Amino acid sequence: MANIVAIVGRPNVGKSTLFNRLVERRQAIMDDESGVTRDRHYGIAEWNGRQFTVIDTGGYVYGSEDTFEEAIRTQVQMALEEATVILFMTDSFQGLTGLDNDFAKVVRKVKKPVLVVANKADTTERGMMAGEFYALGLGEVFSVSSATGSGTGDLLDEVVNHFHDEDGGEEGELPRIAIMGRPNVGKSSFLNVLVGNQRSIVTDMAGTTRDAIDTRYNLFNKDFILTDTAGVRKKSRVKEDVEFYSVIRAIKALQNSDVSIIILDATLGLESQDMNLISLAVRYKKGVMIMVNKWDLIEKDSKTADGFKKDILEKLGPLSYIPIVFTSVINKQRVFRAIETAIEIYNNRLKKVSTSKLNDTLLPEIERTPPPAYKGKYIKIKYITQLPTHSPTFAFFCNHPQYIKPPYKRFLENRIREYFGFVGVPLALVFRNK
Repeated sequence: MANIVAIVGRPNVGKSTLFNRLVERRQAIMDDESGVTRDRHYGIAEWNGRQFTVIDTGGYVYGSEDTFEEAIRTQVQMALEEATVILFMTDSFQGLTGLDNDFAKVVRKVKKPVLVVANKADTTERGMMAGEFYALGLGEVFSVSSATGSGTGDLLDEVVNHFHDEDGGEEGELPRIAIMGRPNVGKSSFLNVLVGNQRSIVTDMAGTTRDAIDTRYNLFNKDFILTDTAGVRKKSRVKEDVEFYSVIRAIKALQNSDVSIIILDATLGLESQDMNLISLAVRYKKGVMIMVNKWDLIEKDSKTADGFKKDILEKLGPLSYIPIVFTSVINKQRVFRAIETAIEIYNNRLKKVSTSKLNDTLLPEIERTPPPAYKGKYIKIKYITQLPTHSPTFAFFCNHPQYIKPPYKRFLENRIREYFGFVGVPLALVFRNK
């Protein structure tokens, strides 16, 4: 199950500062003027090995003359509905206000876990003042300073306690394949060709699909779930409330999936938004493949599949293990090959390599090309094993794990892929002291 944390509250209590701290980058615009965040921003955060999506929302107010306020209220409501955990931000410097009390009534109706965050508790004295927020009746109050990070560790410990089991739990649960891409690349048409009926509405107008639609599907005596998602476009182009909601549902579908099929328009090639989706899938350790649709519209002599593929692989760089399939959904060309590839990736994600096979194969390679010495210290890798995790993770035991540099990690990853495959699946390599 996807876990989403929504940061909500009245304007200017420091929601964006906390958001930036959680996602570890300065992604949201911050200003002392209230109401700067009008869109919701979303990013990925991690705590104690648990990844989750964080949504930063605009400040919630009633009765203001700002034309944006009604739209902000609608979008905050959407964020509340999608959230696993709600962080209700307040300002310990200003204390409890009428707006906090009004908004608490809205939050109470949602019936989700709510943590009250008394922000700007930069001193012990300010931290003591946070006690008045218990009057909201929303449960425990956490004193934090999102500017310095003080108190955020205790807050996050409590946040992850409320999370669902990430991988949906039950043994034998059906594989989930998410169909993703920019608007109007043919996601719904692809689903309709596979299932043989008009499961999703298709028009030439981008953005017809608003929600993530699940369809159970059987191919080669294997059952799985296909999820058709709304087109994800650049955030600057996300204008409507409904479209924001669609983007969140698409990202949620990606989190819940085992494999993502990223569909490109052959006439446009690989664009930055496609790369964002691919990076997101890799960060969530999901299987991923690229399906180049509308291949029938390309002049074959001017841009052959080999040249096109080479361009994409150059842009992918270290992610060149992602397979590429060229299709024309409208002509039903290679549509089933795309699904076969997705199933192969799903099986790769579950693949286990025995410890003896790993050591017999990789240790001679490591001996031939050992890690470069660092500060006069020689690094010796003695033993390798695959860890029992949900996505392929390999542990290398050595004498100086801290001195293994990224180029050598890439060398090891390439050797694993060369001998054991793992096409379309991100690999994690960890180095531990023997």
